[in-house]
Amino acid sequence: MTNLDPDQHVLAAADAERIRLIVIGAGAAGFFCAVNAARLHPAMQVVLVEKTGKTLSKVKVSGGGRCNVTHSCFSIDEMIRNYPRGAQFLKRAFHHFFTSDTLDWFGARGVQLKTEPDGRMFPVTDSSQSIIDCLQEEARVRGVKVFLHTGVKKIDPVRPGSAGQYPTKRFRVFFSDLNYMEADFVCVCAGGLAKPGMFDWLTRLGHSIKEPVPSLFTFNLPGNPITQLMGISVPSVQVKILGYKLSERGPLLITHWGLSGPVILRLSAWGARELVGSGYQFEISINWIPNEHEQSLRQQVQELRISSAAQKIDSKNPWALPARLWTHLIQQAGIRADQRWADLTSGQLHLLIKNLIAQECQVSGKTTYKEEFVTAGGISVKEIDPHTMQSKIVPGLFFAGEIMDVDGITGGFNFQHAWTSGFIAAKAIANAASAPQAAS
Repeated sequence: MTNLDPDQHVLAAADAERIRLIVIGAGAAGFFCAVNAARLHPAMQVVLVEKTGKTLSKVKVSGGGRCNVTHSCFSIDEMIRNYPRGAQFLKRAFHHFFTSDTLDWFGARGVQLKTEPDGRMFPVTDSSQSIIDCLQEEARVRGVKVFLHTGVKKIDPVRPGSAGQYPTKRFRVFFSDLNYMEADFVCVCAGGLAKPGMFDWLTRLGHSIKEPVPSLFTFNLPGNPITQLMGISVPSVQVKILGYKLSERGPLLITHWGLSGPVILRLSAWGARELVGSGYQFEISINWIPNEHEQSLRQQVQELRISSAAQKIDSKNPWALPARLWTHLIQQAGIRADQRWADLTSGQLHLLIKNLIAQECQVSGKTTYKEEFVTAGGISVKEIDPHTMQSKIVPGLFFAGEIMDVDGITGGFNFQHAWTSGFIAAKAIANAASAPQAAS
């Protein structure tokens, strides 16, 4: 076994008779599965392995370093509308562990959450470290063994009674250095984009994997003058992806490379499969004042030509858009900075209205949203029992978190899936460990 401390080199032999769970992936779902399995079945040895040198890395960066733990939604039917993939699977899973359970779990360990106006929930400390410290302390108290730089290469089911050091255990998990550890249960919680062959060790077990593709990303607008407005945010805009039935409304942020913010991230999530197929080359239409439509807007502009005839268009911003954005939009309509409302031509009026409610931009490429990387794809949920997270193909093998073909939009929904699936797997494993014959 790799990366064992000197006194842990004897772990395998000394604990040969103990029931053992190996959790693969030390992210949110993996940690939650490990600590809850150890809590619910104290006699079980829980080993958590991570291929990188860091644990809980996405928890660390989530929400700008504050950790968007979950979303303030307490209706399952409403909650599942925020998952482009896996909604019906989660509809059944959420009956076992839901938002209120997440609040209770962290609250019982001294981590209180608060709700922001948009429904996102964060620790009252506004620091992701509160969540990290809580999970790491729980792992320490429960005796979870955490091994870093320990990538998994293969899982071999072992038939009871076959040759080997521990013939009674169900699995041999082989690591990157080709050493292995045996286990009664394995829970796979790995995530991220799969490189070719990265998850062959799961397909060899009979599972099928939907190719993982980016789900949360921003839109690149190379060469578009709007990028000169970087840093400007607009509270509510409507963005449509032309040629697709994809439209979202919400806050938008202009960046030096293009467009970001919740409305763009939601579109990227719902369109993850379609957009990868386009090579991330597509057109969008932006309505900067989504409460208006062309007819009402045309009437308002005509009235302004009379009521504000002598005023400069640049200084009269009727829809309270950010000043720099307003200047940009009128310039794109060919309107001079010193031009008055009375001098607005029919052609300029038409272009101004189009820019306000249907400004078209060419998207060419994407950018990962900070380090909050989420993928669409993974193990087909048809092959997983939503009530236990156990494989329907390999008994004793469980899944939790991003490894499954389940993903949500931005706002705490992906973390709720991680807590839910991690807890359900932990409980099912603890129950099976208490009655091994029921799991065989």
